[in-house]
Amino acid sequence: MKKILIYWLPVLLWISIIFYASSQPYEKQDLRPALSANLDLSIIENLFSSVTFHYAGDEISIQALGAAHFLEFFIRKAAHFFTYFVLGFLINRALSYHFLNNRLTYMSSWFLTILYAISDEVHQSFTPNRTPHVEDVMIDAAGGLIGVTLALFIYRKIRTKRI
Repeated sequence: MKKILIYWLPVLLWISIIFYASSQPYEKQDLRPALSANLDLSIIENLFSSVTFHYAGDEISIQALGAAHFLEFFIRKAAHFFTYFVLGFLINRALSYHFLNNRLTYMSSWFLTILYAISDEVHQSFTPNRTPHVEDVMIDAAGGLIGVTLALFIYRKIRTKRI
């Protein structure tokens, strides 16, 4: 029982943090005031004024969003990637305790990470001023894939040292 807690408690804590963050309306997580107050956004404007692309049907550019919102967009997407990188790693770590088959652990870990990413986006659809995006699930899946892959290499190396 103790080993199960050691492996699964971090997963449960991490998904609880994700759930809590998804429960907050955008206004509680708005980084723009802090970015505007603490950074010289003219540097961002000068460096990235020509960058324009579309994400989830919206134009992402300094002209369309302003420098603070433009920067916040990238911070939020990096947070998506990192959050699911950690989740994928933790799930792989927990499952590797139960399964010796690396391929089964790898695929199951990534599948569970994606499944949670989808459920998180659905959860956001019930949160005021939050919008679910398939594109966010894709970023989450990429982060999860890298996290699962890193865990696979680390735990494979640990297992070969034990043998």
